[in-house]
Amino acid sequence: MTAPASEKVGIFVDVQNIYYTCRQAWQGNFDYNKFWAEATRDRELICAYAYATDRGDEKQTQFQNILRAIGFSVKLKPMLKRLDGTAKADWDVGIALDVFEEAQRCDTIVLASGDGDFDILLERIKERFGTKSEVYGVRQLTSNQLIGAASRFVPIDENLLLK
Repeated sequence: MTAPASEKVGIFVDVQNIYYTCRQAWQGNFDYNKFWAEATRDRELICAYAYATDRGDEKQTQFQNILRAIGFSVKLKPMLKRLDGTAKADWDVGIALDVFEEAQRCDTIVLASGDGDFDILLERIKERFGTKSEVYGVRQLTSNQLIGAASRFVPIDENLLLK
């Protein structure tokens, strides 16, 4: 008798969204090791991407190296300064393209973000490829549309924060 085929999973983390929502709701930091263990348990990992901004500071570089040590491929985008003095580094399009390209290779896409713009993406990968989705997000700061589009929603609470 052969072992059942393992569920294939792809992991995509919107690092800025997770950082700011965890700080705002819990005054704490997301535990990427615990998340990784939970998201990959009894699954075959196809890909794992963490999308972050590159401001060039040492603390941020150390954090990115921690993500790489866990197993993430870290994608960096420089922080853009606007004429009005505000800064922006938005990964939404990059995340959406990567999820769409990887979805046909995966049974489940795990998305860590509360951004409601991703609801259409999750609906589309289900329609097009039959790919399920799990969203990890801080409940009170996660879009209801995103939660509704996900096959499963996992709230980020004290259990997924660094102690």
